[in-house]
Amino acid sequence: MSKTYYLKMPLSDEDVMQLKAGDIVHLTGTMFTARDAAHKRLVDLIDAGEKLPFDLKGSVIYFVGPTPPKPGDPIGSAGPTTSYRMDAYSPILISHGQKGMIGKGKRNKEVIEACKKYKAVYFGATGGAGALIGKTIKKAKVIAYPELGPEAIREIEVEDFPVTVINDVYGNDLYSIGRAEYEVN
Repeated sequence: MSKTYYLKMPLSDEDVMQLKAGDIVHLTGTMFTARDAAHKRLVDLIDAGEKLPFDLKGSVIYFVGPTPPKPGDPIGSAGPTTSYRMDAYSPILISHGQKGMIGKGKRNKEVIEACKKYKAVYFGATGGAGALIGKTIKKAKVIAYPELGPEAIREIEVEDFPVTVINDVYGNDLYSIGRAEYEVN
């Protein structure tokens, strides 16, 4: 039976340890946006021992390349990007303190193992609901790599950002659970 949680970011070990695959979570606070090009740059900085543009400890990264905002809005449509493109980079970021990722689609075995080992979760956001999701974003500013355009790293302030836990700290995968339940029935 899934539960609903309201969590404030940054996230702690205790926050993510209570979550199970299938739970609904409403996130409030500061998160960051980044896609594959920005992820590669972050990992390159870690490999070089250089300072990152934001603190990974307890962070949540939303895989999104938002559209330009309408006048007066902080951001345009902000639907999730397919997450497997970040699979090569996510375990490294998780090992340095990242607690959450938001995207769509399955993650590979290495990401799921990193979530278990370092206590992190992968959240799914509803694809096709970018305009609706964008309404939960109250502030947005580019903090790194503006030359990447929509893929620049943004710091965003969100209120009741709706997500579903796909991969929890216990190795559960909502996609596998759903499929198994369907195949039994």
